Amino acid sequence: MAYLKTLSAVDHASAQGTQKEMLDTALKQVGFIPNMYANMVNAPAVLGIYLSGYAKFRGESGFTPAEQEAVFLAVSMANGCTYCAAAHSMIADKVSGVPGPVLEAIRQGRPLPDAKLAALFELTQDLVRNNGKPTPAKLDAYLQAGYSEQSILYIVLAIAVKVLSNYSNHAFGTQVDERFAAYKLA
Repeated sequence: MAYLKTLSAVDHASAQGTQKEMLDTALKQVGFIPNMYANMVNAPAVLGIYLSGYAKFRGESGFTPAEQEAVFLAVSMANGCTYCAAAHSMIADKVSGVPGPVLEAIRQGRPLPDAKLAALFELTQDLVRNNGKPTPAKLDAYLQAGYSEQSILYIVLAIAVKVLSNYSNHAFGTQVDERFAAYKLA
């Protein structure tokens, strides 16, 4: 369901100014211009905040790459973002080392077979679904799994970043890039 009627993806070849700079940076970082970036750059501040927050979460959270993907997938699945679910499923599978059974459980909405990742995933979804107010049981399970209270703030950062991308993708009806297509949920 796309909401926007007059905005379309910004073409890298014809982009100028800040939009061009941002798309050039994206091209250098990921090797292509994701459809999501080409849409978000219509409001350069949105893409800029997204890229900055994403990098801060990746670099400062203390979560392992697999834990980071569990967080991003938890938010994207809770928000129903098929684009981000596909992109982060591919990253989880090919880059971040999320165990296959864990990724399969996430994608199928089943309980995760890894207790620590399950506590992280469930708290993240709980925060999204309850507007940042976790239930005591999910919070306790998260802390009992060995995570710190401070790390919850990094989950909040990841949620903010994913809300920017998830909601932008909803507004544009962003098509899943070919690179992620094999991971698109049915």
